[in-house]
Amino acid sequence: MRRLFPVTDQTVPAEDRAEDREWTLDELADAYAYPSVTAGAAGAVSAAGGPTAAGDPAAAGAGGGARPWLRANMVSTLDGAAQHDGRSGTISSAADMRIFGTLRGLADAVVVGAETVRLEEYRPARAREAFAARRAAAGQGPAPAIAVVSAGLHLDFSLPLFSEPSVPTLLLTGAEAPAARIRDAEKAGVEVVIAGEGPGVDPARAVHALAERGLVRLLTEGGPRLLGQFVAAGVLDEMCLTVSPTLTAGYAQRIAGGQGPAVPERFALVSLLEQDGFLFSRYRRV
Repeated sequence: MRRLFPVTDQTVPAEDRAEDREWTLDELADAYAYPSVTAGAAGAVSAAGGPTAAGDPAAAGAGGGARPWLRANMVSTLDGAAQHDGRSGTISSAADMRIFGTLRGLADAVVVGAETVRLEEYRPARAREAFAARRAAAGQGPAPAIAVVSAGLHLDFSLPLFSEPSVPTLLLTGAEAPAARIRDAEKAGVEVVIAGEGPGVDPARAVHALAERGLVRLLTEGGPRLLGQFVAAGVLDEMCLTVSPTLTAGYAQRIAGGQGPAVPERFALVSLLEQDGFLFSRYRRV
C-alpha cells in the first residue's frame, strides 16, 4: 500500500515515499483514527487525526458533551456502481476488506440499513485481538454494536445478528413502526430505539439516540438509500470511499441514493492510499 496524499516529507525520495507494501493493522488504525473534536463543539475539528485521546469524539462519552462523529465506508466502481449482482464484495479487494475491518475495529457502532442486512447477510461484529488494546484504552467494548435502521422491521430476528451477538444489536425505527414487529424484536432480545415520529427513522435523531448511549464513533456501511438519507440530513461528517478499478455498466445503484440536500455539501480530501489499483480516499466535511 502506498500513501499518495498527504506527502508529509518532501525531502524523502519519491521512490521511498511510494513504497508499496502491506500495512500493518496498527498503521491502518492510525491512518483512519477518528479526528479530535472539541467536546460540545458542533464541528470544531483539529488538523491532526491522530490516535484516540482525550478530546476525540468518544473520549469524554456522550455525557461529557462530546458530539458524535459519523463516517461512511463505501466502495464504488469507476463507472459509479456501488455493487454488482446485488453485492458489494464482487467489486472489493483484500486490501479493501482490511480497511473495512479496521474501520469496524475503531467504531463504537456500525449503522446499517435493513436491506443491506438482508442482501449482505450481516452477522454480528466480532472482537478482534488486533484492536483489543486500542479499544480498551479508548474505553470501548470488545466489538462495535450493530445498529440496524428499519421502518417496516421485516427482519428475521432468529438470525445470528440478533440472536448471537457479542454486543447486543440495536434496532432503530420510528414511532409508527408496526407494533407487532417491535414486540417480536423485543422478545428476541433486541433493543428497539425509537428515532423518528413516523414509521421511519429521522437521521439526525438516530445519530443523537446512539450518542445518548455513549456510541459516538459511528460508522455507516450503507446501503445507498440509508447513506443518501444521512447526506440529505447533513449529518455525515466523513466519507471513506474505495474506488475499485473495475467497470460494470448495468443499472446498479450509486453509493448514495434518494433525495439530496438543497445545496451539495463540500468535503475536503484528508488522505489517499493505493494498492493494486484500488484507491482508498478519506474526505471530511468542510
